[in-house]
Amino acid sequence: MDLSAAQARRIALAAQGLGRPSGPVGTRQLNLALQRLAVLQIDSVNVFERSHYLPLFARLGAYDKAQLDRLTLARRAPYVEAWAHQAAFIPLETWPLWQWHRDNELADTGKTKSWDRTDRRMTDFVLGELTAKGPLPASKIEHEANRRSGPWWGWSEVKTALETMFFDGRVVVAGRKNFERYYDLPERRLPAPVLDASVGKDDALRELVRQAGRALGVATVRDLADYWRLYQADTKTAVAQLVDAGELVPVRVEGWGAPAYLHRDARIPRRIEAMALLSPFDPVVWERARTERMFGFRYRIEIYTPGPQRVFGYYTLPVLQDEALVGRVDLKSDRQARALRVQSAWTEPGHSPDVPRLARLLRETAAWQGLESLVVQRWGDLAPALAAELGAPLVERAREPDVEG
Repeated sequence: MDLSAAQARRIALAAQGLGRPSGPVGTRQLNLALQRLAVLQIDSVNVFERSHYLPLFARLGAYDKAQLDRLTLARRAPYVEAWAHQAAFIPLETWPLWQWHRDNELADTGKTKSWDRTDRRMTDFVLGELTAKGPLPASKIEHEANRRSGPWWGWSEVKTALETMFFDGRVVVAGRKNFERYYDLPERRLPAPVLDASVGKDDALRELVRQAGRALGVATVRDLADYWRLYQADTKTAVAQLVDAGELVPVRVEGWGAPAYLHRDARIPRRIEAMALLSPFDPVVWERARTERMFGFRYRIEIYTPGPQRVFGYYTLPVLQDEALVGRVDLKSDRQARALRVQSAWTEPGHSPDVPRLARLLRETAAWQGLESLVVQRWGDLAPALAAELGAPLVERAREPDVEG
């Protein structure tokens, strides 16, 4: 079966739930979107908005973030934080699919280094504290070694021990307060049927690749592996099994240099109508090679690039317009001034952003964020037209700091 590049794009966007009619958004709609994605990546950067809130806004429009918090952070929440792709929320019922990964970490055969192999005293101490007092954040565990050792990820020994045990499943995340993780023992947070479920590695990998295939619509082995950050060799084996079962269909996609696989339930829409801002950690763009192959869009976030060297801005979001990525905007929520600041706005070469539609989306975004006005900075070829359409001030570009929180 042959697919054009345009068909592949539409299949992928439809599989991700983009281009669907919008309407009132409640818990049911959030659940359906989360089940479709299967994973919601978490990131700490809050200059505009925490990244896990953004994919649902892109697909559903404005919604009550408190509803998503209840689904992901409440004590009996149907979603749980886990190391899946990266730190992410996943449906509670898929927790057993990652037991093989946690076992590998506990046995020190996983991808990450197990810090406590050289010092079990700290993990034993922390487990004792959680047993007696949990749930607790790292900052509330009293120990002389609970001191940060530098900026950014300069974790204390206590925090390092907690994160090590989060990797290998000896502790779970029991919610967050002001985005700080609270940790607890698995048996106090997860239902017994979830904890007791036993899924072998081969079965788990096949199910994870099945979910990736459904979420991506059409994908290469590399794409499918990246959805969960699996080894490509393991993914290739699972793909062959799913092809034999008729769940994945081998296809050739125009312009793709590798074989591709179409999920049997994937729709091939005649067109996609959408206008959305995509988080850097949205599944549509998080695998940068796939983004470039599908959309001709080279995307790198510049958070860790020194300010004077940034090309597009600190936290640029790709602009999805129907079936193409037509530009990028760098957004900042100025909560003190109650303003959404468009730090930069760019047209992607070869595309023509619909400025009125983008302006309308930015107004909706500001309202969703509880912000009252918009300000556009003069940086990027799209900024003047966008400011004019918004009726917003066009201010001169300020010097970007080397590091921004």
